[in-house]
Amino acid sequence: MAAGSALLAALLAATMLPPSVAPAVACDAPAPSATQPGYLVADPDCDLDGTPFAPIAGSAVHTGVEQGAAYRIEVPRHWNGRLVVFAHGYRGTGPVVHVSSPSLRAHYLDRGYAWAASSYQINGYEVGQGVRDSHALISLFRRVTGRPARSVLMTGESMGGHITAVAIEKFPRSFSGAMPVCGVLGDATLYDYFLDANVTAAALASVDITFDTTPEQWRAQVGAIMPALGLAAGAPPALTPAGRAWSDVVERRTGGDRPGFDASFAYWNTATSLAPYADLPFLFGLYPGLSGSADNVAGNRHTVYRLTDAPRLNPAERRLNADVLRVTPSARPSPGLGSIPRVDGRPRVPVLSLHGLGDLFVPYSMEQIYAQRSAATGRFVSRAIRATGHCDFTQAELQRGFDDLTTWIATGRKAPGDPLLTPPAVAAPTFGCRFTTTARPGFPPC
Repeated sequence: MAAGSALLAALLAATMLPPSVAPAVACDAPAPSATQPGYLVADPDCDLDGTPFAPIAGSAVHTGVEQGAAYRIEVPRHWNGRLVVFAHGYRGTGPVVHVSSPSLRAHYLDRGYAWAASSYQINGYEVGQGVRDSHALISLFRRVTGRPARSVLMTGESMGGHITAVAIEKFPRSFSGAMPVCGVLGDATLYDYFLDANVTAAALASVDITFDTTPEQWRAQVGAIMPALGLAAGAPPALTPAGRAWSDVVERRTGGDRPGFDASFAYWNTATSLAPYADLPFLFGLYPGLSGSADNVAGNRHTVYRLTDAPRLNPAERRLNADVLRVTPSARPSPGLGSIPRVDGRPRVPVLSLHGLGDLFVPYSMEQIYAQRSAATGRFVSRAIRATGHCDFTQAELQRGFDDLTTWIATGRKAPGDPLLTPPAVAAPTFGCRFTTTARPGFPPC
């Protein structure tokens, strides 16, 4: 025991870094990108609201711009030699890229982990670029700190979860574990879901639509769909029979019968969509046809839409499947590092994920798809959180996930998770209670 303590002390002494004194920071204006014409790179020493980025508890901070991407690196005073690479989520298509800190920043440092994050060189749903810029942080970390990380974990939220899943497959020797949260683990099936929600809404509302459409045409069509379903922009839905049927379809396309769905469906249909479609209910602003058929990865040629879980289609389901607009994709997920890379589901390292049961932006079905793809590996654990919003996790839920993942990596004992591929378990009123620390509205009590 004494020898082990001496060795630990020597390791800590070898990796101890001097405290960093944070000077007063004046935020610089975004500077032109050196690699992406038309892009600007925000000052990594400040958040977008002007708050300076300062060290925590004597940690050493390194910031800068490398190959058109801003970066932040933070190393605790007593570094354990391990690094967490954090990938942020989708930020729209604006011309300014900016780096941000992970929500578990303080927890990483408290556990002795360093962390690094990139702005990526471009915005948009550009997963391949996010993978390249995130992976580049590993060598950048060694260069700017003078110390290589002996173990690297990959983590990311939303689109960053897609980046995480791809990174550990493309660079399997670079990582020892991964923690995607609220992630797009089903690659292009997310776009299939956006298509499903919109074409079934139109069919149930008896409104004819086309795939390639203009914003003006689509707004007019949505204007006819909404009253038929009992929807009004910015107001809680008062569902008609057609609207209740649509709710049944969406529930089955997003993970199946599960606690809290009705409240979540109401929440997401009260919320308005993303710019420039903020005048539409949330899901209608995500219709893939608004982007045209070129390079479209969404399709439903062989999708069977269900209103119930009965073994056979009923007359209403047969009518829906006959009436719904069918779309053939013109592109597929990239086998390399394109905008939407394929996720094969063959991780070589432990993967622990968290996902909200009521998230209808990146739905719970993403977890189930990845679980099916990765089942043979035995390296994926998913935890359902009884939450409605997107990436709606408490610090306690995230911290427990991270700590259990690192224990799994260190000991080889698989972390516990939820039985997400067992429909009766998912439908149980208590599903998600095990790893949810704070009750959210709309869910039955645990």
